[in-house]
Amino acid sequence: MTIDVAGDADLALQKAIFEKLAGDAGVTALVGARIYDNPPGDVIFPYLTLGEAQVDDWSDDGQAGAEHRLSLHVFSRVGGRAEAKAVMGAVNATLHDAGLTLEGHRLINLRFLNAETRQENDGATWRGTIRFRAVTEKIN
Repeated sequence: MTIDVAGDADLALQKAIFEKLAGDAGVTALVGARIYDNPPGDVIFPYLTLGEAQVDDWSDDGQAGAEHRLSLHVFSRVGGRAEAKAVMGAVNATLHDAGLTLEGHRLINLRFLNAETRQENDGATWRGTIRFRAVTEKIN
């Protein structure tokens, strides 16, 4: 049995992650409500975006499952990389091993993989990238 790689498990996980981050006091203390899938052109710093996502089939013994690798990006223009690292720390504290409820799927695990910071070409913006791995199963 295979999953719909284009769809439902990935979107269910994205929605649950967004809701968890938007409802976390530690994250919102740093970025407010500025958590985006697609940031507006007049965005205020700092902000957090849902980044790249990769989904692979993780089905086993007739149970549809998916392995997800996802990135979140924080953009900052204050205090060098320190602000970006603070936001990534709050994101990690919120998401690593979180018990998220997904529509139509069960989250088996959600784990931190790695994080990095770098200065963007404009010389004023710092980007922090934090990556996670998740495994989900379709609820029958």
